[in-house]
Amino acid sequence: MKTLGIGLMSGTSLDGVDAALVEIGNHQTNVKLKHAISVSYEPEVRQLLLDICDIRTATIDKICQLNAYVAVHFANVVHKLLMEAKVSKKDVSFISSHGQTIYHIPESTGTNSWENAGTLQIGDISYLSELTNLPVIGDFRPADMAAGGQGAPLVSYVDYILFTHHQKNRVAQNIGGIGNVTYLRAGGKKEDVISFDTGPGNMVIDACIRKMTNGDKTYDEDGKIASQGTIDSQLIAELMEHSYLYKKYPKTTGREDFGEQFLERVWEKAQEKKLSHNDLIATITDWTAKTIAESYLEIEQNENIQIDEAIISGGGAHNTYLLASIQKYVPHIQVKTSNELGIDIDQKEAIAFVMLGYDCINGVYNNLPSATGASHEVIMGKISCTQPESYEKVIQLIQNRKDLE
Repeated sequence: MKTLGIGLMSGTSLDGVDAALVEIGNHQTNVKLKHAISVSYEPEVRQLLLDICDIRTATIDKICQLNAYVAVHFANVVHKLLMEAKVSKKDVSFISSHGQTIYHIPESTGTNSWENAGTLQIGDISYLSELTNLPVIGDFRPADMAAGGQGAPLVSYVDYILFTHHQKNRVAQNIGGIGNVTYLRAGGKKEDVISFDTGPGNMVIDACIRKMTNGDKTYDEDGKIASQGTIDSQLIAELMEHSYLYKKYPKTTGREDFGEQFLERVWEKAQEKKLSHNDLIATITDWTAKTIAESYLEIEQNENIQIDEAIISGGGAHNTYLLASIQKYVPHIQVKTSNELGIDIDQKEAIAFVMLGYDCINGVYNNLPSATGASHEVIMGKISCTQPESYEKVIQLIQNRKDLE
């Protein structure tokens, strides 16, 4: 029996929404991407989102309003996806949405009882259910955090299912706004998985591109700008002193560490050194690659193993200069993209959330405590059905699962 689900992902880069229509078969590894689209945020909306991700500019009213607006945007993306795929909504069983993270506090920040770890993703799932008349699963991270985890990385669970090899030690690396890695021991079990955020992915590179072009460009296409610059090794050494890079895993990060305030410091250093724009992008890209590669070396040292393959996905997988730089730092590891294993580099996370949502509906544990630091497994996700028709789809999915057992 096959099930159609829609995965929605909007990451820390705030570029827009990736939407994937995914067919799930009887086995977890039996997933097939049927259609996918990416829809950018309008520039003014993106700026509003940037504002509420920054404690200096966020306001309660804007957070409240954008929580609803993002859900409306997501609903429009769903309708566009189905129209392009020529699939009727009645044939879709559910939507699984990551939402848009605006702030993530992975650990307690003080001694007061209220200074707990916490996370906030906007794009209200009840709005989304009402506007699509489909059941929506979302708000995944809090369940893991309630069990003592960092609420991230979540896709490690799916990396384990899709990419574990019986003979090869692998790392699955996503390069979105933030980079995160999943170590998959050859023939390993769930408890063998190690996962954490490596640090910045595209975030700092993209921010520098926007600043140097006054917003005319938002990213370095194929790494062309970086390839024309000269790397400043001294600046890389200074950036490698960032405190996050010295934390022991499991660990997670976001705009709180590598957002606008960090960009301002990097920009000042570049001006002091009189770096050209091309040199700055080359340097930041090489530094990003080094933070990723150093994470692999740390895993190898701690686990006393050698990694055979690094499987790259996310927007950064398009940046050939970045991938070549990673390969330069770890020449003994074969660096490839997830496309080579049949998983679309731009849609892996959206595909992953379909799988996470499917397990949530069926009451299956879908976090990896070894990756997030949680004390035990939990069922992540909340379900919203605002109409009887969508509620019936959930009941039918559960019944289908029971029929297979």
